[in-house]
Amino acid sequence: MTSITVLSVPVFSTLCNEGFRLRREVFIVEQDVPADMEFDEDDLTAFHFVAIVSGEVCGTLRVIHAEDCVKIGRVVVSLPWRGNGVASAMIRQAMDAHKDVRENRFYLTAQSDKTAMYERFGFKAYGDEFFEVGIPHYAMRNY
Repeated sequence: MTSITVLSVPVFSTLCNEGFRLRREVFIVEQDVPADMEFDEDDLTAFHFVAIVSGEVCGTLRVIHAEDCVKIGRVVVSLPWRGNGVASAMIRQAMDAHKDVRENRFYLTAQSDKTAMYERFGFKAYGDEFFEVGIPHYAMRNY
């Protein structure tokens, strides 16, 4: 396996913009999420991470410091790299970088078919399954 490099990148930097391009490719084109629902004002203040393999941005996510927890969101991996540990590497790095914020309390909403990956990081689903932009999700937290 080629090594995965995960970096925290400033919003609108070249690498962050590659992450935004990837979000458009996967969420808007592949999963049919409306463009006006994919990008929002939280992108301006979020902490952005990208995963790089062989010089290519192949994953991204964002971290938001919410009032009572740290929210991980917009987790995406390009199709050729899915199943190769890219999302796990990004989650691990994001949680490690923000573990001292909000008493290590992390929250996310996961597409229902992705919950097992988050469970490996201590997340547990709670509440009923719900639809977000037409895709089934569960709310998950590690606390």
